[in-house]
Amino acid sequence: MTNLKTCNVLIIGSGPAGYTAAIYAARANLQPVVVEGLQAGGQLTSTTDVENYSGFADPIQGPWLMEQMRQQALNVGVELVGDIVTGIDTSTRPFKCTTDSGLTYAARTVIVSTGAQAKWLGLDSEAKFNGRGVSACATCDGFFFRNRRVAVVGGGNTAVEEALYLSAICNEVVLVHRRDTLRAEKVLQDRLQAKANISVEWNKRVDEILGDDNGVNALALRDTRTGAQSRIEVDGVFVAIGHSPSTQLLTGKVEIDNDGYVLTEPGTTRTSLPGLFAAGDVQDKTYRQAITAAGTGCMAALDAERFLAGVAH
Repeated sequence: MTNLKTCNVLIIGSGPAGYTAAIYAARANLQPVVVEGLQAGGQLTSTTDVENYSGFADPIQGPWLMEQMRQQALNVGVELVGDIVTGIDTSTRPFKCTTDSGLTYAARTVIVSTGAQAKWLGLDSEAKFNGRGVSACATCDGFFFRNRRVAVVGGGNTAVEEALYLSAICNEVVLVHRRDTLRAEKVLQDRLQAKANISVEWNKRVDEILGDDNGVNALALRDTRTGAQSRIEVDGVFVAIGHSPSTQLLTGKVEIDNDGYVLTEPGTTRTSLPGLFAAGDVQDKTYRQAITAAGTGCMAALDAERFLAGVAH
């Protein structure tokens, strides 16, 4: 069997952007191939209630939504590959994309929908207790802290959503935020304030995560205004301070902004390299929602179709 495969559209990464791009590309008879990456379905596979995705009157589960998208892609003939793209050679056309399994795809167009990964605090103690009381995913690990006291670090939508989710599992949730106001949407802030078992440590940063052989047992905090130190007892800490776009494959190949997001032409998914498109959280630093990711996935497929229509076979 040859290790070289050709395709019109190679989609790198899954999730709402990748699967939607694949569905639209398949319906345009482009025979797309999706290399799903480490986490088929992306971040939504670790999300519980989704209540802001249009078309569903009642909350739905993130993993269920992604499985439905994945099945829809299969139903329209998309080829899904459980592999990881490790390199892209954009010096010639078609682009050559190599994978962890040793396959090389010669792709006339590429849609990158690799998403974003959780950011960490960068503390030695954070790495030390990762998996032993430190997590970046409440829906993944919250169950292990039922009826206990935990902390969530952050002040945006992600942090408040994590705190709200944990409040239904844990006895008490402490939100640690380095400022005196939250960045989260007002509706989420209102829900947070309505929860009797959620408190907020304002103007605090985490200096160290404390623990022993059994795992985390406390946080050492520092007041961001006065420098005063304090300590809170917790059994776990969930870091929710944002995400970093997964753009390593594209370094030096397309224009990327100072925060690491792929730059696309306004109103399109076109990158600075013709024939290479970006969709979802890898290029969206403003909205970062499942429904906007799906929308840009649709756009990327249409952009790729139009690009191919203008290129000689």
